[in-house]
Amino acid sequence: MQNLLKANNPLKLVLLIVIIMLTASRSNGQQIKPSSSGYAPVNGIKVYYEVYGEGRPVVLIHGAFYTIDMNWGQLIPELSKSRKVIAIELQGHGHTPFSERKLSITTLASDVEGVMDYLKIDSADVAGYSMGGSVAYQFAVQSPKRLRRLVIISSTYKTTGWLPIVNSGFKDFKPEFFDNTPIKAAYDAVAPDKTKWSDFLKEMFDFAKAPFNVGDSNISKIAAPVLIISGDNDGLDKIELMKTYQLLGGGVCADLQPMPRSHLAIVPSQGHVSVMMQTKIILGYLNDFLK
Repeated sequence: MQNLLKANNPLKLVLLIVIIMLTASRSNGQQIKPSSSGYAPVNGIKVYYEVYGEGRPVVLIHGAFYTIDMNWGQLIPELSKSRKVIAIELQGHGHTPFSERKLSITTLASDVEGVMDYLKIDSADVAGYSMGGSVAYQFAVQSPKRLRRLVIISSTYKTTGWLPIVNSGFKDFKPEFFDNTPIKAAYDAVAPDKTKWSDFLKEMFDFAKAPFNVGDSNISKIAAPVLIISGDNDGLDKIELMKTYQLLGGGVCADLQPMPRSHLAIVPSQGHVSVMMQTKIILGYLNDFLK
């Protein structure tokens, strides 16, 4: 933690904010237990999942370094009152074992479909935050018949969707920045092999540095309705975000033509971390959109 307090790189300061907010919120986290949980054997690895509630399924995909509880703990109790909630932990995260398999949003999106196959879920609404949102975009392109509605929270489908300061910040990330943090504590609490922590971080740093782009033409072909939620100051390039919304059919004058099926919500006075913690706001958007 002391390394972070001395940081002068904006992304290091972001990590410090993440740690502070996670520490403050953990006491208000998940208060219910899954009705079932386990590991789905997909694409050469075992992906951990938890299932809550009954009803039309919604799949939740967490952000980088997070666990199910850290990312979705305050939303799951409400969502599961009327929905079957399927939350997964991506390769190396939480309960899902570390693997030498190269990380890519293409492979991770295939893992999501594999979990759905294992649980016999033909189609579902899918919601992803941050890195999970990028995976969700890729899932929408790879597996369109498995998707009903898509929710993207503070995320993009291409590297250039982030402001330059975000992309450049990862160059200076080091494993020791995570020492003695709630992120490390959460990993140690549930990881099958705690000795893989350093390997996991290196794999994630390499993943974060690699450019990606799902493709404008692919995004424009997404037939499912999409809800984009973004903090007004969450590190996303808002010009690129608006272009994304236009690719999805938005940005029109709805007084003169039909309202688009896809929606855009900009939450004021919120950053990348804090927007995910606006539980009541996000829950309201989700409930309205997923109906």
